[in-house]
Amino acid sequence: MNRARIHWISGPVLRARAEAGAAFAMREAVRVGPRALLGEVVRLQGDEIAVQVYEDTTGLAPGMRLEGDGLPLAIRLGPALLGHIFDGLLRPLAGLDTAFVDAGMRRGAAREFDFTPAVKTGDTLTAGQVFGQARAPRAGESQGEGDGPGAAAASAAGMAGATDGAARPQPCLLPPDAAGVVLQVAAAGRYPDSQPLCMLRQSDGSERQVAMSHDWPVRVPRPVRARLPAGAPLVTGQRVLDSLFPVALGGKAAIPGGFGTGKTVLLEALAKGSRADVIVYLGCGERGNELAGVLEEFPQLVDPRTGGPLMQRTVIIANTSNMPVAAREASIYAAVTVAEYFRDQGLDVALMADSTSRWAEALREVSGRFGELPGEGGYPAYLASRLADFYERAAVVETLGAGRGSVTLIGAISPPSGDLSEPVTSHTKRYVRAFWTLDAKRAQARFYPAVHPLQSYAEDARGFAGWWAAEGNGEWLTLRKRFLTLLDEQARLERMARIIGKDALPLRQQLALASAELINDAFLRQSAFSEVDRVCSPARQGAMMRLVAKFIDHAEAAVTAGLHPQQLASMKSLRALQRMGEEIADDQLGRFAELEAAMDREFAALASPQATAEAADATER
Repeated sequence: MNRARIHWISGPVLRARAEAGAAFAMREAVRVGPRALLGEVVRLQGDEIAVQVYEDTTGLAPGMRLEGDGLPLAIRLGPALLGHIFDGLLRPLAGLDTAFVDAGMRRGAAREFDFTPAVKTGDTLTAGQVFGQARAPRAGESQGEGDGPGAAAASAAGMAGATDGAARPQPCLLPPDAAGVVLQVAAAGRYPDSQPLCMLRQSDGSERQVAMSHDWPVRVPRPVRARLPAGAPLVTGQRVLDSLFPVALGGKAAIPGGFGTGKTVLLEALAKGSRADVIVYLGCGERGNELAGVLEEFPQLVDPRTGGPLMQRTVIIANTSNMPVAAREASIYAAVTVAEYFRDQGLDVALMADSTSRWAEALREVSGRFGELPGEGGYPAYLASRLADFYERAAVVETLGAGRGSVTLIGAISPPSGDLSEPVTSHTKRYVRAFWTLDAKRAQARFYPAVHPLQSYAEDARGFAGWWAAEGNGEWLTLRKRFLTLLDEQARLERMARIIGKDALPLRQQLALASAELINDAFLRQSAFSEVDRVCSPARQGAMMRLVAKFIDHAEAAVTAGLHPQQLASMKSLRALQRMGEEIADDQLGRFAELEAAMDREFAALASPQATAEAADATER
């Protein structure tokens, strides 16, 4: 076993000299001091090693010993993840007998699951193949000795095992580095997730035992057969994102925004409404009161897809700003490793990281402790490469088990003073394909989501026209272009209106301003707290886009015929359009046809000779 003694320590960083015969490796996990605090080797120089410690180092002193595990920093992946809350090192924060994570704790107690084998003796298994199914015991069934009363309370709260839906089987995967002939497999029954259930003879003749759960290094991407091109968007349920700035399923998106622009609320809305099989929500360095709200709310939410608790398909990793800074740096890798694990099961996974700026600040602080030369903004010179390592783990892949899965990464950015030229934002733009800029002025006007339509973009949008056509909206690309053109014209005309006044603009330009305002109010504005409008399906989005565009067509024809744009403001159909997001639910799509018919009748009435004459008189007056 590798051993060393501490001779220098500063916050979460320490240096130690290896004892005779020790051979530490980069990224090796270590146990530090009498409490066996978790750490990781980050530098080797002769017989000296530098270690970053992921726990509170209070009480450590020179002369204390540390021991290496001989393995990289790893987390345990298995059926006990879904429906639970963990810290940045994947140690459970719910279902414990204590309210705190004890110092030196590596993982939670083993949980029991009902195991059903999917293979038999003599079968040849490849890496990543399914060898069985695990099902969490239903409410009221025993959870094993290791869980304690806290687990029962969590179960009763709907965290896991609270309903039959929560007890749906999960596949048990061979680790990516295990394959061979099955020598023995356990019979169906209830076992702890850490107990070996399948024994293999590998190609080199060695034997290996496999449990329902296995460990995997957080900084090593899980291998795949192939990376596949993205062919469909991730449906988020947010109109401004799905219809104007879609992100690919298996793609990468960033949400930059200053303080108070609604990043956390938007990420929570995405977690609740995204059409992903599994949601991994990472609170990285955020304020404790924000994460406390997430932890309190999520277990009570109903999944709109299944009608069961949303936590059944959610994993929450909470690492608040007062937790050890080095653990914040590791939490982002733990989260993406969890996402890859579910991807390897053939699932579509969405990872929401809030926020990568706090993660970058942790990099900067630890780098300063090491005395490294700072780069732009005081961040380490390797900030760009670390961001690339993270975002490049998003992909649609063919898994080792010959299935198809994806990981979509959505990272929030908190640029100081809303400066989008700062290093974290500017480097992130190089690696993401969708960029959703949150605007402080929109947020101050209580316009949510506060996504700025002229500062945001989606590089993959054109490739989704076929997908939208299959969803019944073959005009999507044309409507998208028209909406964005009107919003761009609105920005230009508003600058003119501030100088000469809106009434001095030609009627066509006044109509353009009114049309853009309708797009904002009737389509882009969406309440995350509305029971009806918090999530919007593609079918409803398409119907709303077509209806708004048709109103604008009618309005342009009416103005050409002599109607003044101000007369449109009193139309009943206009007010109905502005309220349709709140009033027409996804299961009431037929009401859009009724609204369209009413709109057509109202415009037809306006086109009558008497109405045209009255409009001309009003214009002259």
